[in-house]
This record gives sequence, structure tokens and C-alpha cells, in this order.
Amino acid sequence: MTRFRGGLSGTGLVKRFRRGAETVSALAGVDVAVAAGEFVALVGPSGSGKSTLLALLCGWETADEGRLAYSGDLAGRRPDTFGWPELALVPQALGLVADLSLADNVLLPARLRGSLAAELPRARALLADFGLDHLADRYPAQASLGEQQRVAVARALLLRPAVLLADEPTAHQDRGHADRLLDAVTEAARGGSAVLIATHDELAWARADRVLSMRDGHLAEGVPS
Repeated sequence: MTRFRGGLSGTGLVKRFRRGAETVSALAGVDVAVAAGEFVALVGPSGSGKSTLLALLCGWETADEGRLAYSGDLAGRRPDTFGWPELALVPQALGLVADLSLADNVLLPARLRGSLAAELPRARALLADFGLDHLADRYPAQASLGEQQRVAVARALLLRPAVLLADEPTAHQDRGHADRLLDAVTEAARGGSAVLIATHDELAWARADRVLSMRDGHLAEGVPS
């Protein structure tokens, strides 16, 4: 299977929401870029706009102003045309399929891609690495929230995506499991993925190549003061 490579950038991204009679600016002219092979941590308080930015970058939301672009093999394409090998997302809601086993949830991108047999060994390795191999036949409702989150990360990593976006991927993990997830995210970047994670985990900040701080819809370089 072809391995896609590419980065992403957004220029002047603005997103507004209506809240009753009030208009709220979730993003106020954000410039962001993540290169292929780079691991960037996006930090900031809850409600600062981190999840909104990820939603724009993956195509779930449309910017009111600004320009979104992808580079490399993804150049000239819109995120709504991407599959799992091009862009993989770990949302806070996780999005597991309730009537699929944990193993089949991990394998879902390969099934949709038509490469199920080829990806079975990698899926088994990810399940084992994340301490999930003994739970492979369970359904999401039979797993803890932390276990479900590790399944969502494994699913996103399965096809070695060009772009990996994750929203608080270690939020439900103990330190040992969080370290393993961060190892896997770092390995994805070293393998060529453009990685952007929104996180409150200070150990993730230390692993990242760069840290971006968001507050009140504005983005700046560096760890928040």
C-alpha cells in the first residue's frame, strides 16, 4: 500500500459560533503549520479553541475566514476527500463502532481500504503494545474508557497516516499507558507523519518537537507562561 506523505497549514483561520444572541469567536485569525515528520503539541485551557482548530484541520468544520492547505502527496486536496492513510483522527468522543470488537475497530481502516489481510500483523502488534491483546474480542461497551481510547489511537495509527490529529489522546490513561501512547505517536512522526495533538499532558509537551499555546482563540509559539 502506498504511504502518503504531507504536512498541513492554516492561514488566518477564523471560526465563529452563535450562542443565543451572542457571537463567539472560537478562532480569531489562527496561523498554524505542521510539517511531515514533525510532532507538535497544542496546549491551552479548556474552551480556548483547540478542538475547534482540529475540527477545521480534519474537515469536520469549515472556517468562516482563512485558508487551509496540505502539502506533499496531499497538495491541492480537501480534507473531506482523505481516507485513513491520508488523515487519521482521534477525537475526544473516540467514535468506536459499538457492534464491532475492539480488534475489528482497530482493523476498520484496513477493511475500508481493502487491505485487511495485509494489516492483520500490524493490528495484532498494536493491540499487544497497548495492552489490549487479551481484550481483542470484547466490544467497546465491555472495555473501560482508557481501553477504548487506546483502541482509537491504534486505529488511527494502523495505516501510518500522512497526518495524525488527536484530541487529548492520553486523557484517560495512567502514566504507563500514556507513555506507551506517546512513544507510538513519536514513532509515527519519526516515520514521516505530520502529528498534531491537543493535550493537557505536560509530559507530551516534553516529547513534542514544538509546542503551540492557544488562549481565547489566539495561537502562539511556546509553552504557556
